[in-house]
Amino acid sequence: MTLTAADEHWMGDAKAVDFTLVVPVYNERDAIEQAVGSLKEIREDAEYEMEIIFVDDGSDDGTKAVLEGIQGEGIRVLSHQENRGYGAALKTGIRAAKGDVVAITDADGTYPAERLPEFLREMRENGYDMVVGARTGPGAVIPTVRRPAKWCLNKLANLLAGRKIPDINSGLRIMTKSALKPFMSILPDGFSFTTTITLAMLTSGYAVKFVPIDYKARIGRSKIRPIYDTLNFVQLICRTTLYFNPLRVFVPLSLLLVLTSVLVLVGSWQWADKIMDVSFGVILMSGVIVLTIGLLADLIDKRTR
Repeated sequence: MTLTAADEHWMGDAKAVDFTLVVPVYNERDAIEQAVGSLKEIREDAEYEMEIIFVDDGSDDGTKAVLEGIQGEGIRVLSHQENRGYGAALKTGIRAAKGDVVAITDADGTYPAERLPEFLREMRENGYDMVVGARTGPGAVIPTVRRPAKWCLNKLANLLAGRKIPDINSGLRIMTKSALKPFMSILPDGFSFTTTITLAMLTSGYAVKFVPIDYKARIGRSKIRPIYDTLNFVQLICRTTLYFNPLRVFVPLSLLLVLTSVLVLVGSWQWADKIMDVSFGVILMSGVIVLTIGLLADLIDKRTR
């Protein structure tokens, strides 16, 4: 069998390392030296062979100069000429990874990256496709301003995914490359990368484990835009669920329309001068149409997998 360039790119030197840690970096001058030092220690102490790939996403604050001086055994630095986004940096690192398992973390000192070897053991011993560090530990420090939006997003994701998701967009996780590969073409370039891969794997039947972790206050300034990014996350959750499990969206909407039509009929019969039969018929047929569209979308989804 002849491998394509893309296949070779994905396979890389799969036996060279047990797992690859990808760290996206953008304007983290205040935190990068501490992050590099702690990740080097983790690599040296790990019982598994581990490589680290830092991906500089077009930093212009001096971060790139610090990174260029750390390359060595088991540590590589890749660079984007301009800022392309958190997800784009992760995808660059994932494609270059030599390991058959890929881990991700941030460079701002918030995540306990020393837990990653533990995640790898959990994955290999129990056959998980992805192990996620859920920021639900007793030492998790979530900024107050982000808690209401995070709670609402998690509830919406739980409803649409059909299972409890402790932390939908944690930036500390470890994944098999074989599970990641089918989704690379749809993973976004922005912060919604982690939300998308969580929903994609859960709704596609992959084995996912959530492990409680602590979460520290970040070093430096956050790149998250609360209102803009929250609205984007809501849109993303709905779109991703529609892509992988459309009935999760269409069936509840159809049932809501059918129930509304019944309430209109009964309410108008009991309390109005005239039965609203036309409104009842229109709303009922809308519910049937929505359900039909959902069934067709589900059929298309199943046939294209």
